Amino acid sequence: MAVWALNFTSVKYGITHGFSPIMFAAPRYALAGLMLGGFTLAREGSLRISRRDLGALAAAALIGITLNQFSFAYALHFASAAAVALLFGTAPVLVALIAHFSGNERLGMRSWLGAGLSLAGVGLLIAGGGGVSGSLPGLLLALATAVTWAVYSVLAAPLMRRYSSYRLNATVTLLGSIPLFAIAAPKLGSEHWSAIGPLAWLAFVYSVVAYVFGNIIWFVAIRRVGPSHAALYINLEPFLGAVFAVVLLSEGLGLLQALGGVVIAVAIFVARSSRAQVPIAE
Repeated sequence: MAVWALNFTSVKYGITHGFSPIMFAAPRYALAGLMLGGFTLAREGSLRISRRDLGALAAAALIGITLNQFSFAYALHFASAAAVALLFGTAPVLVALIAHFSGNERLGMRSWLGAGLSLAGVGLLIAGGGGVSGSLPGLLLALATAVTWAVYSVLAAPLMRRYSSYRLNATVTLLGSIPLFAIAAPKLGSEHWSAIGPLAWLAFVYSVVAYVFGNIIWFVAIRRVGPSHAALYINLEPFLGAVFAVVLLSEGLGLLQALGGVVIAVAIFVARSSRAQVPIAE
């Protein structure tokens, strides 16, 4: 969780010190997909996916990688990393809501209460984000990042029963990076590569390694302590993400935004269940 949480800060630094948002996201996920693919091939000897699952895999890749990372990169372009990290904390509650309305599971009273609190927290974050003239577009994109992550989680659940976590993450990342590159291609020539400093490149390298290494150690953790126990630590990611941003980027959180983060944390605590959640790292 700490490895992934620091990524909010690294991406924010990279896209404010030379990288355009899409040129940070597209090569990052292409490289990460290749690295995860190589790791999975070495471990399992194949990346094969059954033909009957290709449609579901493509949908998961488009939503969980392409749309998710487009929203994520531009959210950090318009809003603070701390606010984006806190809004990402709504994702577990959104997973429960989407699973309920898609008929995959029924929500109890605690889950509905958590959903209501989560929406209240989002409202406080947006209200404290400067309004339309401030970071509202970034906050809405951050919320879109959480929504696409949640949709991906529900779409990936059936596939997780047929394929290993490594194979699924590798193939989804590789497929999802293709549309990202198609979007980024027209900007290749106009990107000011010479303006990107060494620390921005270091932030980019960290983001690639954080995605790959974070996924690998996450699934090792699941095997060692069990999915229910490991899932409890997901709540640390938005909190640590905000802390890293405040400390390393000197970002500030207004009273309403800080209160919104606390309300979201309470919402996750109220709504949390014992079922496993398999995150897609930012």
